[in-house]
Amino acid sequence: MAKTKNTAPTTTEQTAPVLVRKIGRTTYMVGIHFSQTSKETMDDKVLRLIKNDIRNAAMCG
Repeated sequence: MAKTKNTAPTTTEQTAPVLVRKIGRTTYMVGIHFSQTSKETMDDKVLRLIKNDIRNAAMCG
């Protein structure tokens, strides 16, 4: 069995969550970061992203 090395930097702060998704033969690792100083809630952010997608879809076709 091959040895793997953890190349992620280690900090004393809490580690950000990572989503891992394998599509075909490619594995995607997406790190998630939430600003501690943001005035936008998670609900606000999701609604804004959905509205942007709808607006962009209307412009494209």
